[in-house]
Amino acid sequence: MKLVNFYYDGELQVGLVYDSYILRLREVIRTLQNDLAYIQVIDDIVKEGEKVYELILQIHLSYLEKGKYSEYSILYEDVKITSPILRPASCRDAYAFRQHVEAARRNRGVEMIPEFDEYPVFYFTNHNAITGPGPVFFMPDHFQKLDFELEAAVVIGKKGKNIKAEEADKYIFGYTIMNDWSARVLQMEEMKLNLGPAKGKDFATSLGPMLVTPDELEKFRIPPPINHIGSRYNLKMKAYVNNKLVSEGSLGDMDWTFAEIIERASYGTEILPTDVIGSGTVGTGCFLELNGTHKRMDPNYQEQWLQPGDVVRLEIEELGKLENTIFAEETDFSILQRKKKLS
Repeated sequence: MKLVNFYYDGELQVGLVYDSYILRLREVIRTLQNDLAYIQVIDDIVKEGEKVYELILQIHLSYLEKGKYSEYSILYEDVKITSPILRPASCRDAYAFRQHVEAARRNRGVEMIPEFDEYPVFYFTNHNAITGPGPVFFMPDHFQKLDFELEAAVVIGKKGKNIKAEEADKYIFGYTIMNDWSARVLQMEEMKLNLGPAKGKDFATSLGPMLVTPDELEKFRIPPPINHIGSRYNLKMKAYVNNKLVSEGSLGDMDWTFAEIIERASYGTEILPTDVIGSGTVGTGCFLELNGTHKRMDPNYQEQWLQPGDVVRLEIEELGKLENTIFAEETDFSILQRKKKLS
């Protein structure tokens, strides 16, 4: 199934996506004899677990096989899509693509870190700064080398602790696109203290446009790398800035699987429904890496960073297109300038 949160007639609703249509799921549920009329967004479905999932699945099959509930369909283009998860219980981002890590370190003149191949790592970002498609607003300091990151993410569907990688795929409710916006000057400044990333990342994370359940991706599934555990999917990934292709790769290039990341994340602590876990950046999937590679080959290369007015579109096969337009907040407040005045 492909699920979206959207605004229609000023109301926030949940729907099932079929080609260019959305089935207004909340309205269908309210016609049935059950106690689930409170279901409003995808977050509610994920939190309620198997009981609600099975109901949604039956609605999905009835619509596909019999055209039932078609009176509740509307055109996708007629609604405003928002993040598929509005208030995740937490948001982690991992470091799963060796190509990206290796290139970024090479560009900084340091060797590949051997620990990358020993265990998957992640950091926590701000789960209260989630956005969907549409406008995103940034502070002046964020435009000091503002960057996108082309990633996928999973949403956890059930609570668990100390989950083995062999079982971890069962905890994934669905997949979505993730843009881990990054203010590189802030990020590099604070990480000199061997802590973070924090302010360089915590101002916005965009998700969307939909949440796709694993059954939809089955035909794209490929084996994990040798000596690894869990599902991988060979899905094409692309990033465009102002309609110009700047990056492409494949979700199948993940060296650490989401199952292995979940095993690590759940060790000694609980993961919860609506938790979001990002894959980390695909190889070539950000300007930091691309600029560094170009500069290494040509010291006179003019770096590219995101500016107000830019339109960033991330695409992952089967997961849709996540498009955001960048705006500057109307303020001159700068913590970087304040630091200079105090030094």
